[in-house]
Amino acid sequence: MNSLHFRPPRGDGVAAALFLLPSLIGFSVFYLIPFLLGLYESFTDGSLGGEFVGIGNYADLLHSASFRKAAGNTVIFTAISVPLLIAMSLALAIVLNRPLFLRSWLRTSFILPLVVPVASVVTVWQIFFDWNGTLNAWLHGMGHNRIDWMQSNWSMSIVVVMYIWKNVGYDMILLLAGLQSIPKDYYETASLEGAGRWHRFRHITLVYLTPTLFFVLLISIIHSFKVFRETYLLAGDYPYDRLYMLQHYMNNMFFELDVQKLTAAATLMVACIVVLTSGLLRAERRFRENTE
Repeated sequence: MNSLHFRPPRGDGVAAALFLLPSLIGFSVFYLIPFLLGLYESFTDGSLGGEFVGIGNYADLLHSASFRKAAGNTVIFTAISVPLLIAMSLALAIVLNRPLFLRSWLRTSFILPLVVPVASVVTVWQIFFDWNGTLNAWLHGMGHNRIDWMQSNWSMSIVVVMYIWKNVGYDMILLLAGLQSIPKDYYETASLEGAGRWHRFRHITLVYLTPTLFFVLLISIIHSFKVFRETYLLAGDYPYDRLYMLQHYMNNMFFELDVQKLTAAATLMVACIVVLTSGLLRAERRFRENTE
């Protein structure tokens, strides 16, 4: 029986460990160790020689109106932008999965926002949504009043559109790869049995695309927490209330040298992402087991 179990030679394990060692060292030095130090700082009352205060910093954080506003805006932004992004990416992937004129050119055009520098993107959006920008010039020409877009309730909508515009190509490519991996025989068999388009989409496309959809959902949520660069360049340190995100709060705590609140906020955000990711992976695993 023991001869049936394959055991890789020890030399291969040592070689693999040596190849992985530089990446592990870099990850530990630049990510793991700083995070653990920050986690420790979140339980103290000072950066140098601080005393252990337990969850005192977390209690102060949860009682902070600015933190609650930042957390609420972040949740609202993610809850709005991610479903819209996935729906639009899936629709584009389904369209581009068919033989179309200039299909390759269209795929490339949707990927271009990923390679454009953030500063250039923000400059274009500022020109368009500025008080004296293009959109207000059009409104003024049609007899309407100008709108200060970044200081109004429209501000989050603008960032949502920017987020979707920048990430729709990446998600579309992932979903397109998932669609092309589904055997065409399934669709042909379903058509012969009289299944309509909606039936084929629901019972074939969505079922076999679910693992890819879960991955795209996870990546999209992570990307939604990285929209700070665009928002910061577009609206500054202290933007309109609708745009004040967790990253703004942590950035301002950094400039105020309030390391304890900064690390506590970062720890809470990481904990929420880990819980959400674990829940999505567990749901995807259960769905796969049920379909099998």
